[in-house]
Amino acid sequence: MLTLFDYLPSQNAYKVRLLLSHLGLPYRTELVSIFEGAGHAPEYLAINPAGAVPAIRLDDGRVLAESNAILSFLAHGTRYLPADAFAAAKVQQWMSFEQDYVMNIAGLRHWTMTGKLARRPAALVEMRRAGGLRALQILERELSGHPFIAGDAYTIADIALFAYTHRADEAGLPLRDFAHIGAWIERVRAQPGFLDEHHPYAIDPHSSGELP
Repeated sequence: MLTLFDYLPSQNAYKVRLLLSHLGLPYRTELVSIFEGAGHAPEYLAINPAGAVPAIRLDDGRVLAESNAILSFLAHGTRYLPADAFAAAKVQQWMSFEQDYVMNIAGLRHWTMTGKLARRPAALVEMRRAGGLRALQILERELSGHPFIAGDAYTIADIALFAYTHRADEAGLPLRDFAHIGAWIERVRAQPGFLDEHHPYAIDPHSSGELP
């Protein structure tokens, strides 16, 4: 059985849980206490050299890290990743966008929810906020023309983007002002096998500290 190395408040890890739920694949979970330094234990660094979550281990012992790489692997041969080369590349385009732009929302949200915002330089916070707003504006424009980000079909690009975009209000960003994103969020929630779960950082008393 596939093993998922997880930290429950992580939306990057939620991406993988969401796809596994869509696929109906069984898996076991190993929780990684990243704020207590467990990600930097030698045995975990052998699984993910960056010491972050998520990562997976296959039955044959092979390991894979980075959420979007995991999504691409698990979705291969399924409806969530097109077989056509160009369509698959469009999916990858938006997954790259997620890493380059939407992660501004992720960082801002993390600082806000764990009480770290005041510890960050004001210029850096403003840069993250501007980057997050730009990401939302781009998504709003794109989603005005088709139901899902890469076209008419729900793919792992939507899964990757959904994880942090639908929590943008927790970063102090005005998610309610983006009607097309709101409608897209509801379309994602309506997908078969959608996993409706959320774990706040408050479940981890160590999350208010800095990562080792």
